[in-house]
Amino acid sequence: MDAGSSARVEEARVQTVSTDVDVKFRRLLDRLAPLVRDGLIVAFSGGVDSAFLLWAADRARQAHGGRVLALTAVSASMATVERDDARDFAMRLGVEHLWQESLEVSNPAYVANDGSRCYHCKSELFRIGGNVARERGYGALAYGYNFSDRGDTRPGHRAALENDVVSPLADAELTKDDIRVLLRAHGLPLADKPASPCLSSRLMTGVAVTPGKLADVEALEALLRTGGLRVFRVRLHEAGAQRFLRLEVAPDELSRALELREDLVREGIARGYRWVTLDLAGYRMGGGT
Repeated sequence: MDAGSSARVEEARVQTVSTDVDVKFRRLLDRLAPLVRDGLIVAFSGGVDSAFLLWAADRARQAHGGRVLALTAVSASMATVERDDARDFAMRLGVEHLWQESLEVSNPAYVANDGSRCYHCKSELFRIGGNVARERGYGALAYGYNFSDRGDTRPGHRAALENDVVSPLADAELTKDDIRVLLRAHGLPLADKPASPCLSSRLMTGVAVTPGKLADVEALEALLRTGGLRVFRVRLHEAGAQRFLRLEVAPDELSRALELREDLVREGIARGYRWVTLDLAGYRMGGGT
C-alpha cells in the first residue's frame, strides 16, 4: 500500500470517531504540545493507556518539535509478555525507549502487600523517572492515568501528585473506552488488549510479595495464554502453611480452561501448591483483594 492509500485508510478510520471523542483527542494534543517541546518522559508499561499516551506524545512531537522518551521500569512484577508488548510498540513508533531496573520488590512496605502496595510501586517508578528527567534534561514526566480512573481508589495517583507527575489523558477527559476507540481508529495495536496490571496484583491482599511467587503466577498464566484464553487471572492464596492457586477466567472461556486442567495442576503441584482451583464465578476486577 502506498503512502497515499495509507493516508486514505487512516482518514476513513478516523471518521468513525465521534465528535465528542475527537474533541477530547484534540484537547490532548494541545495539552501535550508544550510538554513535548520542553521534553516529555512517558512512563510506559506496555499497557493500553500508556501506549496510547506515548503514541499521542510522539504525534505532538512530530507536529510541534521537542523530545519524547518512553521509560519502562522493569522488575519481577512485570510479566515477560508485557515487556514484549512494550518493546514491540515502542519499536513500531520509532521512539527512544529506556529500560530501567525498578526496586519496589526490595521495599518491605511493598512486599507487605497491603492496600498501599500500588503507592509504593508508583513512588519507585516516579523516583526513577525523576532521576532520568534531571539527568537528561527533560521537563516533565507523564503517566497513563485517565478520566475513568478518577472513579476508582488509586493509591498510585497519590504518588503521582506528590512527585509532580502529569496525567494528560485525565486532563483531556479521555476515558478508557475513548482510548480504545482512538487506538482502533488510527490502526494501532493493543486496542483490544485486556487490562494488564502487574503480577503482584494476583497475590491476595496480605500475601507477601516475593519474586518466586510472581514467577509462579506468570508460569500458570502463560499456560492459559498459550492455551488460547484471553481474559484471566491466577490468584495466589495462603492459609497458614497451605498455599493454593485460584484461576479466574472469562465465563465463556471456562470450558477451555478445563481442557488445560492436567497441565495447570501439574505445574501448580510442581511449584509447591496444594490445589489449583477454578473459580466458577469467572474473572472479575479486584479479585485479588
